[in-house]
Amino acid sequence: MKRIIDDDPVLNETQRKSPELRWVDGASRLLDTRFKIPGTKIRFGADFLLGLLPGAGDFLSMGLSGLLIATMAKQGASPKLVVRMLLNVAIDTIVGSIPILGNLFDLFFKANYRNLELMQSYNEQGKHRGRVWPLIVGIILAMTLLFIATAWLLFLIFDWLASFFAT
Repeated sequence: MKRIIDDDPVLNETQRKSPELRWVDGASRLLDTRFKIPGTKIRFGADFLLGLLPGAGDFLSMGLSGLLIATMAKQGASPKLVVRMLLNVAIDTIVGSIPILGNLFDLFFKANYRNLELMQSYNEQGKHRGRVWPLIVGIILAMTLLFIATAWLLFLIFDWLASFFAT
């Protein structure tokens, strides 16, 4: 990531005129860089805090990230750009679902902020045009199935651990 300071403008002047992109900017910052650990340069957001709620927090965070991506797609993101953004969210969701390690990962990966920067850079290059909705629907379905599979795997692991320690 190029920028990590919450005040740094990621969007250019033209992009800031779009209410949808301003919302994406504000929501991305809230999710990933809104707060700072005192005495450090480490920033975190609601995504990190939601990750502290096992299962439900990761699911909610993934849903919010999906809304951001859908908004960026509505603003003209190409299928290739959306795939890159969804990959960031998938990595964040999968690794973020691992207890403790996932929370630490959320401090540094910042998928939503990465996606905001991707949108901004593609917007500047003018390479982000195209119809993306069929791709989004397919990928959202795939991500939902992936999340369910991850939740099921975590349930099996916790069930195994519970039975292991119960004996």
